[in-house]
Amino acid sequence: MRAHLDPERTYRLGGAAVPGEVRFQVVVEQTDLLVVANADYSARVQALVLTLRGQIKAAGELYPGFLTSFSPVPVPENTPAVVREMARAAEAVGVGPMAAVAGAIAQAVAEDLARDSPDCLVENGGDIFCRSSRERVIGLLPEPEAGLTLGTRVPAGEFPVAFCASSGKIGHSVSFGRGDLAVIRAGNAALADAAATAAANMLRTHRDLDRLIRQVKAWQALGIEGLFAQCQGRMALWGRMELTAV
Repeated sequence: MRAHLDPERTYRLGGAAVPGEVRFQVVVEQTDLLVVANADYSARVQALVLTLRGQIKAAGELYPGFLTSFSPVPVPENTPAVVREMARAAEAVGVGPMAAVAGAIAQAVAEDLARDSPDCLVENGGDIFCRSSRERVIGLLPEPEAGLTLGTRVPAGEFPVAFCASSGKIGHSVSFGRGDLAVIRAGNAALADAAATAAANMLRTHRDLDRLIRQVKAWQALGIEGLFAQCQGRMALWGRMELTAV
């Protein structure tokens, strides 16, 4: 299957192919996944995404505000795993559960494929969860018009890992900030996604970058491992985020 050709997904056209790996796309309603694995598991991934989306929609019916709130919404422990992950991540950093949805789905898909494809990357609208036995470079996109020119290097021994992004300027997701990009690295993709939203919400001018670094350092105890942020031509970097040219 060809890479997504929507103007907001042109970054998927970049990146070098690796022998033995297959890239395929799965789209279910608003969920748009690019998966890199050892074979094409499109039908399996589509079935799983339908299940996950059904569970999330059901949570919206059972727990008022789960799909719409910009603040945490508690859910019982016996809810499906994807719903619990979203709620826990949102609670940890003070955002709504849907701020974690893309990361939670990406990780659920990658974990489902892990038994058959130990090397697997799932990208969901700029949010990535990856398992790998070799070093990878994960692309960053602070300036879409410039193309994919910047990335962060991840050594083989540091997987699995998630990189999730939010922006006040790029994409359709709601952000209360005005920064170019905030990218969070963590071992849990729902947490990385929720934290990226919270980080982007903080960025209104470049003067907010120092405050953002202090906040992300405070989240380190939650499992946050790194930050890349850009606003008004200024850049902030913290933690395990080794930049490299792509």
